[in-house]
Amino acid sequence: MSPYPLRTLRVLASAAVLATNLLTLPAAAQPAGVTRTDLQRHDLSAPGREAVQVRVDLAPGVAFSRHTHPGEEIIYVLTGAIEYDVEGKPPVTLKAGDVLFIPAGTVHAAKNVGQDTASELATYIVAKDKPLLTLVK
Repeated sequence: MSPYPLRTLRVLASAAVLATNLLTLPAAAQPAGVTRTDLQRHDLSAPGREAVQVRVDLAPGVAFSRHTHPGEEIIYVLTGAIEYDVEGKPPVTLKAGDVLFIPAGTVHAAKNVGQDTASELATYIVAKDKPLLTLVK
């Protein structure tokens, strides 16, 4: 049997998981002025874990409310100035080229504090069977 049908099945399964995650995010999870572009999603060698990369663009003054992820988030700021409020730490403002590590399950929020659109590359190392993002009240 050719490996191509198996690859096709994997791609379709990945697309289904991605679509499910996007459709199950609460509407409030992506406020006006926030654009999320899913870049890639791959299974990891650790069972039940996957890596997800997303570009997040925030319009000036826009905030992404308090939330958690079912795994670690590694942030690289591409453009602009973003203030991160990570539970247990003082707020920090990062600019292009700066990085931030957010441990699994840690409550955090982000706000564009600059005059232009701010962008980040977010890499998540997360559990496959859980929503990528959970809002916190």
